[in-house]
Formats: sequence, C-alpha cells, structure tokens
Amino acid sequence: MRQDPLLIRSALSKDAAQLAAWWNDGAVMAHAGFPNGIGTDVDTVQKQLFNTDTHRFIVEFEGIPIGEMCYRKTAPATAEIGIKICSPAYQNRGLGKTLLRLFIDALFKQVFSCIEVSTMLSNHRAQHVYEQLGFGQKTLVKNGWTAPDGTVYSYLEYKLYRT
Repeated sequence: MRQDPLLIRSALSKDAAQLAAWWNDGAVMAHAGFPNGIGTDVDTVQKQLFNTDTHRFIVEFEGIPIGEMCYRKTAPATAEIGIKICSPAYQNRGLGKTLLRLFIDALFKQVFSCIEVSTMLSNHRAQHVYEQLGFGQKTLVKNGWTAPDGTVYSYLEYKLYRT
C-alpha cells in the first residue's frame, strides 16, 4: 500500500531487529501500558512474524522505517487493527490518519466488512483520529487490562463498518 511518501509493506525477517528495538522502548510502548517496553528479543520477534494469525506491516516514510501496523481476523468478516508511529519525529503530523485510511481501504477490499480498533482511555490523540475516520460503536471497557507492572487500564473499543 503506497501513498507517496508513505509505504505500508509486509514485515520481513530483516525487520525483526527494528521491531524488537521499538517494542523494547518504553517511550514507544508507554501508550499501550508498557512504560518499560515489552522485554523481547530479535529471535522471538522473528518467530512472531511467521505467525499467520497476525499480519504485521512496516510503515516507511521516504524509505525510512517509522512505525508498524497489523491486523488479525477476529471473526469471518472482522479484522482488528493496530498502528504505532514509533519515531517521534513523525508523530503529530497527520501521518497516522493517512496510513489508517490506506490500511482500512485495503482491508475493506478484502473479505472484511468490519474493522475493530482499541486504545487506552488516556490516548486522546488516537481517539480523535479514530472518530474522524468514522469509527463508532464506542465501548468503554473499565479496568479491562492489567499491565505487567500491575497497573490496571481502561480502554475504548471502536468499530467501523464498510458502507
């Protein structure tokens, strides 16, 4: 999927080191409840890339990896998605919204008629983007996730239907 200067491409084994670096960076992962990162290694990430349940993608800006996206099928016509712009220099520039549009359009052209996404209750930036893109059926899940450090988080679940 491409909209210059952005490219969303399938993650490859060679991307495992970059993904591990992002996932181990507390600044990148704090929004997801991992302020110290997730503590993984390159070998583990490489194995995860071969998991056919989750489809992982690398986001590039002018050929530079800046983040990741993923989806997994949760029901016959439903996909749950995720996105992270991992490089701070590329955050708050509207890229996430553009990337999500590309990704959603591609998923709707496949077999999916519903896309789900969730975000921490404290992530107002993501909520704003999802709502701008038309996600609705917002559900608050109170105290629905406990981080490894014991912190309990509430989060919002959103749904978007193909029209």
